[in-house]
Amino acid sequence: MAPPEETEAAAAAIEEENLAVKPGGDRPISTILIVIAMQTEALPLVAKFELSEDLDRSAFPKGVPWVRYHGTYKGLDINLVWPGKDTILGVDSVGTVSASLLTYASIQALKPDLIINAGTAGGFQARGACIKDVYLVSDVAFHDRRIPIPVFDLYGIGTKRAFSTPYLVKELGLKVGKLSTGDSLDMCPQDESSIIANDATVKDMEGAAVAYVAGLFSIPAIFLKAVTDIVDGPKPTAEEFMENLIAVSAALHQAVTEVVDFISGKSLSDL
Repeated sequence: MAPPEETEAAAAAIEEENLAVKPGGDRPISTILIVIAMQTEALPLVAKFELSEDLDRSAFPKGVPWVRYHGTYKGLDINLVWPGKDTILGVDSVGTVSASLLTYASIQALKPDLIINAGTAGGFQARGACIKDVYLVSDVAFHDRRIPIPVFDLYGIGTKRAFSTPYLVKELGLKVGKLSTGDSLDMCPQDESSIIANDATVKDMEGAAVAYVAGLFSIPAIFLKAVTDIVDGPKPTAEEFMENLIAVSAALHQAVTEVVDFISGKSLSDL
C-alpha cells in the first residue's frame, strides 16, 4: 500500500491541475468549441446559430464519422462538433471513447478559447433534480473506472473542476451541481456507490472524458447538462430518456443560447 504522504501528494497535484487556467484570461473570447454527443441535441443549436456543415470534413482525419458545424454568431467563431453515427450500427456514437477522440481532434484543429460540453443527463431526485432542469456543472468525475490501488484509485475517479463562471451563474440563475460520468445508461450497484461518493446531482456518458482532454491542453471547459430522466425515480431509465429527449433538448438549446449570448464580447475573467 502506498504511504499516506504519497496519496496526499497525488491529491494535491490533482487540485493544482484543476486550478490551472490557460493564459489569456483578459483577452476577449473569440473561438468557442461546443461538444455534443447526439444529433438530436445538436441540430436545434445548429439552426439557432445558423451554422454550416463542414462537408469536406477538413478539420478531421479521413474516414471518421465526426461532424462539424461552424459559423459566426454575435462576434464569436462557433464550432459545434458531434461524433456522428456509428459506421456499422448507424446510432449516435455516444460514450467516453468517441467524446475523448473528438475533443482531442477538435482542439488540435480549431484552437478554441473555451469548450462547452452540452448534453442531456440523468438526474437524481434525492439531490433535487427534475425533468428539464439544466445544470451548470461545478465538478466532474468518473464512476465506472474502479482501480482499488492507492493513487490509481484517484486516477480512476479523475475528479476535475469545471472552469469557474460565477458571473454567468449569477446572471442566468442556473442550477449548479456535480456531474458523474460512465459508459452505461443504466446504473449498477457499484456505479451507484461511486456516484454517491462523487456527490453527483447528474450523470452522463461524456463529460468527464471531455474534461480530461481539455485539461491536457489547459483549455477552460464548462458543462451544461439537461435532465431527461430521474435515475432514482420509478420509471425505467431508457424509457424515460427516449420519452423526454426532444423536449429536454429544447431546454438545453435555450440554456446554451443564453450562455453564448452572455459570453459574447467577454473575456474568461468576465465569466
